Order: sequence, then C-alpha cells, then structure tokens
Amino acid sequence: MSGLDRLAVVPVREGRLPAGTLDVVAEADGVVTVIGSRTAAAARELAPWATEIQTLEIGTPTPARSVEVLARHVADRHVVLLPASPDGRDLAPRLAHRLARPFYAAAVEIREDRVTVPIQGGRVLEDHRPVWPAVVTVQIGVRGDPAPRSRPGRITELDPGDDAQAAVGVDALVERVEDADATTIDLTEAEHLWAGGAGVESRERLEQLGEIAARLGASLGATRVVTDRGWIDHDRQIGTTGVVVSPRRYVALGISGAVQHTSGLGHPDLIVAVNTDPHCPMMQMADLALVADVNEVIDALDRLTRPRSDAEVDLGGSR
Repeated sequence: MSGLDRLAVVPVREGRLPAGTLDVVAEADGVVTVIGSRTAAAARELAPWATEIQTLEIGTPTPARSVEVLARHVADRHVVLLPASPDGRDLAPRLAHRLARPFYAAAVEIREDRVTVPIQGGRVLEDHRPVWPAVVTVQIGVRGDPAPRSRPGRITELDPGDDAQAAVGVDALVERVEDADATTIDLTEAEHLWAGGAGVESRERLEQLGEIAARLGASLGATRVVTDRGWIDHDRQIGTTGVVVSPRRYVALGISGAVQHTSGLGHPDLIVAVNTDPHCPMMQMADLALVADVNEVIDALDRLTRPRSDAEVDLGGSR
C-alpha cells in the first residue's frame, strides 16, 4: 500500500487499547488516531510503536457520535484501518456507510491492488480488487507485534467539535457497562486464557478445566483436535485455523504446540505449559513448563480452587 495514504483508528474505553491495536498501527506505518475515553493514557502506551498519534477525547464512546467525529477527521485518507475488535467491528461498517466507501472486513493482507479476507468461517481466503478510498478492519494477530521504534511517536490532541453531538441526533444511551464474563467473552479480547489440547482425556475433563478457569477469571479455549471431537464450539478454537488471540497470560494444558496453534497466540507476557513431553514446541515456548499428566494436574487444580464450605474450614482449621 505504499501509494496510499493510510490511517489506523483505535477505539478505546478508559484508555485500554483493544486487541489488534499493534496490527493496525503496523499496517498504517505508525500513523494513528485514538478515539474514545482516556485517550491520552492510551496514546502514551502506544507511543513506542507509533510515529504520529492524534487523540479525539469524546468520553464514553457511543456508535453514532464516534462515527460522526471520525468522519470529519478521516475523510481525506485513502485507507482507514480499524482492528477487528468488538468496537472496531462495530464502528468500521458504520464509518464506511457514513463516508460512502467500500468496506473490507477482517483483512489478512492489504495491498494497493488486492485485499484478502476470510470467508466461510475462516476456512477460505478470498481476494478482492479493492476500490479506494475504503474502510478496512484488520484481522487480529496477522501482522504480529512490531518492534518498538527508535523514538516515541508525537502525540497531538484534536478537538472533536462541540457540534458533533447535534449532528448525530439520536444515539445509543449507555446505562451501564458490565464487567466482562470470562466464560463468554470473545477470545480475541481475553487477557487471561487457558486452553486444553489432545492430552485432555474427555469432554468431562475439559468441562472441569473450564470450571477451574472460570474460578480464576480466565477464559477457556482449545486446540483443533479438541473442537473436532465436538467437546467445545469451534469459536473457542485457538490458532490460525480458528481464532487468533493475544492474551497477556496463557496456560496450555496437554498442548504439543503445532505451528497452526502457536502462530495464533500473539506474544503473551507469560506462558505456562503442562505436558508429558518436555521437548514439544509448547514446552519450549513456555516461561514455566511442568512435565506432568495434564489430567492429574486438572484434578489437583480443581481441589485447590474449589470453594470450601464453612464446615470444611472448621474441620480442617486454617488452611
């Protein structure tokens, strides 16, 4: 896309950068607009990977106002890129409609003469001859985390415009924001992620692992061999043939680490692996590797994390 003017748009809530942020920043060569609430904090966190950052502070973002504000600031850009995070997926088609532009969803490759997007649930890649200018969401994890730049990007605060709300008219009213439920959250948004692989012996054992993860505030995923067995839905399959994730902490139980799986993990701050094979790829990647039968480890974790009744505490004393 060397001949096209590119801009990454990153929607944030309370300064938190969404999954896929660094993918769109890399795709836009470091030129970014951050919109939402506490954008200054998000911009400072993003600065090591960016060249130029503009912030649009609009408070708690609502769809119509976000799009109206963005439309005024991105209309001169050939390619507007958003991450395929929940807010990115929400805003991008609305923005494309507002600007009367084509929209390409979850792109895995973007070139001046071709945009490649997944279809049929990600099983097939389809090439499009793009019509520019356009709005594009970028599949999370396709670029990988870029290296920090030699100097932090310059941050500029933009005025969103006092008349933007009046132009919107009716917008969504936010009554309250619920905390994310680790058991149902989109895996692309999960910060603490546990996953079971071929070493997990049964559906019941995987369900037991899911209960443990939920007690610890973690989301549950799995490898393809587990989803193919029908033990968990395919939307919980981690890897390039499933869901590309970017957790901060990842616990892999009974997973050998096929390249299709490890390539879809992003770059967690901490990886814990449990496997009987100390030489498998997953164990080599781990910060903490435990050589053990994963099913015995699940039983032990179940005992350690299961809530105790008052009677158990009284009988056992302070434990």
